Amino acid sequence: MSGTAAPVETERVGARWSAMRVAGGYGAALSLSLYLLVKVVWVVAALLGHTPSSFSDGDWIVLNAVTVAMSVVGVVLGLVLAQRWGRRVPAPPLVFFAWTAAGFLIPMIPYMLASAFLGGDSGGGADDGDAMPSWEVVFITIGFAGMAVGLAVALPVYLRERWPAAFLGRVGDRRPASLGRTRLRALYLLVAVPVLLWTYWTAGGTLGLAHRDVMDANGRLLLGNSALWAVMGAVAIRVVTMGRPRMPLWIPTAVAFTSSGSLFAWAAWKLPWALIRPGGYTAAEYPAVSVVEYGLSIAAGILMLAALLKTARSQDAAPR
Repeated sequence: MSGTAAPVETERVGARWSAMRVAGGYGAALSLSLYLLVKVVWVVAALLGHTPSSFSDGDWIVLNAVTVAMSVVGVVLGLVLAQRWGRRVPAPPLVFFAWTAAGFLIPMIPYMLASAFLGGDSGGGADDGDAMPSWEVVFITIGFAGMAVGLAVALPVYLRERWPAAFLGRVGDRRPASLGRTRLRALYLLVAVPVLLWTYWTAGGTLGLAHRDVMDANGRLLLGNSALWAVMGAVAIRVVTMGRPRMPLWIPTAVAFTSSGSLFAWAAWKLPWALIRPGGYTAAEYPAVSVVEYGLSIAAGILMLAALLKTARSQDAAPR
């Protein structure tokens, strides 16, 4: 994806799609604002001396300050997707933040639905004194779900409007970018290791787990969801780089973009938790396993995005 827009005649989408982009962007920003409000309240409360018993004041403030900053970026991203001036935002930061946000949230939609259907763990504090008020639970839930759905609606339309060559037509219409067998094999290997681990743990395996009790049914469902998205992303990259099978180009492009963002974003978030373990956090895996698992996931996400961008640039440069 280049930083310049394509000719106007290829950028246009129907008024209904534009309206969906606007609604999705504003909906995402509004929903995440509720989550942001809860996080600001938690930071203020911690500064006043009200901190969960399992965290020190410093750890709790730093953790929530980080999530406040992430939420602000998410709210701004939603506004960028909704507004016409969002098309003028420089491409590199827009792509990076959209990539990580989509990776964090869009793959969680099927997980949230499955978890609700199966009656997954609702969370909660370690004791009654740390239990969240009901309004906080509602705001956090709406924040995550609303931002995820809003991104899933608005982001594809925005990307289609700004970089149409990466989404228009069918796979194989243009000569695909050659990544080489070595790069593709390296990508498959990077994806295969965490996928095999996550699938094994989802099936009930315990090898590599230091704290087996932490890996409950909800955690296994989340790992299974992550493994599925990683496989889908690797397959999507193969489709766009090999030029077959024939299908609408936007399908593998969107899947690869979301999957690679998920591999990178969640691993980059979880790795510090597994190593630093703030507030007595207990990781299920051994530290060495976490380094391998998340390190390979981060590398796979970056390599997958690089392959997708190379393919998109080659399609953008090809004659229409």
